[in-house]
Amino acid sequence: MTATRKPFAVYAITRHGIASARRLVESLPGADLFVSEKLASLAPEGAKLFPLPMGPLLADTFVAYDAHVFVISVGAVVRMVAPLLRNKKVDPAVICVDDAARFSICVLSGHVGRGNVFTDRVAAALGAQSVVTTASDAIGTLTVDILARDLGWTLDDPDRNVTRGCAAVVNAAPVLFVQETGEPSFWPDGPLPEGVRYATSLDGVDPAAFEILLIASDRDVARSHPAHFENAVVYRPKSLMVGLGCDRGATSEMVARGVDALLARNGLAPASVKAIATVDKKSDEVALVALAESRGWTMHTFTAEALDAVEGIETPSETVKKFVGTRGVAEPAALLAAGAAKLLVPKQTYTEDGAGRSMTFAVARVPFAKRSDGASAPRAARSTREEEKHG
Repeated sequence: MTATRKPFAVYAITRHGIASARRLVESLPGADLFVSEKLASLAPEGAKLFPLPMGPLLADTFVAYDAHVFVISVGAVVRMVAPLLRNKKVDPAVICVDDAARFSICVLSGHVGRGNVFTDRVAAALGAQSVVTTASDAIGTLTVDILARDLGWTLDDPDRNVTRGCAAVVNAAPVLFVQETGEPSFWPDGPLPEGVRYATSLDGVDPAAFEILLIASDRDVARSHPAHFENAVVYRPKSLMVGLGCDRGATSEMVARGVDALLARNGLAPASVKAIATVDKKSDEVALVALAESRGWTMHTFTAEALDAVEGIETPSETVKKFVGTRGVAEPAALLAAGAAKLLVPKQTYTEDGAGRSMTFAVARVPFAKRSDGASAPRAARSTREEEKHG
């Protein structure tokens, strides 16, 4: 749920509706109940009374909640909320419950607004039938626009190729999912949906052989594989741990620019950074703390002894050990935070003219298990069209 919105608003305008709404408010943490003032005598304690018609009320509440649950007919609700709609990126979820509480119906924002999830929660609270009509959920296939969102994955660009990807998946067109990194649990164990092939590398893949490529990567795919990127939806799992060291007093601005510059230099996506890591003596370093807070990254710290004991340090320094107590900071911190045995990017140094300070940078990738049903890239790169052509 967003930081600025409350979770649920529940609306009732009939006697039976109030009974259902009361049960929902008791089952949905943080829910607010809105009741027609005509039924004030039946309203539970704490309910917010409003006059009919509901238009003025909804003009105020619509953007204030993640989900709106109406114990009101679908037709009436559609007419009321229609003037308030903007786009699916920001519109809240809208769920309707019939007066007999038999059905919980997702009306709006089933995917991006989590309406389908909320609809199931409402149904469970009322013992009702959940009604979800988005194609990918109805047929049980990949939900391209919110895939693995609960795992922290983000879309590289929510507007780019996503509609094409959704259409390709629900129509069982030839689709290739290329997982370079990220949790294998983006889809349950077992076969992927009809039409979807699987690979762990872009090497040997003909991008024109598929209707769309779905790529989970922490790399700059546009730079490394431009032809694939043009025909792809790119996901960013949280797979990178950035180890950092810096001179005491390095400015926040320089460190932030340095991290961005070095990620770009090494073809890595900032959106895939999960955390930064450093020695515990730097736990109060203003530049590192500010970087973590501004980017929403966790900051891990380790003792000098723990860092010095790490295997896999590629650029050990006795000078660093003399002053800090460990042969390295950025490299072993990245390895420890990621739980990795090998660095993705060995230590690099960044400074700026006149700064008088410098920083060190290294990256390790979180090791993820491979899917048991993952085919090799060359095999997965053969499309249905190719197989038909070659018989």
